[in-house]
Amino acid sequence: MTQMLRPSAARGNADFGWLKSRHTFSFGQYFDPDHIGFGALRVINEDRVAGAAGFPAHPHKNMEIISYVVSGALEHKDSIGTGSVIRPGELQRMSAGTGIAHSEYNHSDTDPVHFLQIWIVPEADGLKPGYEQKAFAGRQDTLRLMGSRDGCNGSLTIHQDVDLYGSLLSADKSVNHDINPGRKVWIQVIRGKLTANGQGLEAGDGLGLLDAGPLGIAAQEDAEFLLFDLAA
Repeated sequence: MTQMLRPSAARGNADFGWLKSRHTFSFGQYFDPDHIGFGALRVINEDRVAGAAGFPAHPHKNMEIISYVVSGALEHKDSIGTGSVIRPGELQRMSAGTGIAHSEYNHSDTDPVHFLQIWIVPEADGLKPGYEQKAFAGRQDTLRLMGSRDGCNGSLTIHQDVDLYGSLLSADKSVNHDINPGRKVWIQVIRGKLTANGQGLEAGDGLGLLDAGPLGIAAQEDAEFLLFDLAA
């Protein structure tokens, strides 16, 4: 099976003091022509924001923006009147569509917040801006569907042909996933160590799988990861 390994240490790096960010794909001032994105998956930024700090209000258009908190709490406000706090185990999807402004701040004045911000190109421009947030239990030692095009099985609705799974995989446990013809998969490891079809992966590593076939994921130690199943 054809693989595209993206080691953690090879990612782009930004350090602003209050923000430390690693970029799986080209973002901002970091540009790598070999890593622009993976199909409709455009951005995976792993951000750590100091207490009382954050991103002031800024605009977006025509993007599905997904926030996944690893630890701490992230406070969100936007121009369509939404205000919320995102905590571990929750996923937020904001459809920027025709235009939206939002801010993201660490909800704590003292403790850091660690989160992933994910951008997915929508299937159409000019969508109505919108927002959705849910808590997801039942991720332990299984692949839990957290986002999908049709919002099935209690998942968030993502306006693109993508299924987003999350898992908390205990040491020595494994899960399986079939990559169907016309699909490809990206795995992003958040913490721990695992193998994907025999390829060793650690925290911060990403792996693209480009061919149809069975996929087996096994944890060498307790691990947390996301799996994106996308149109090839």
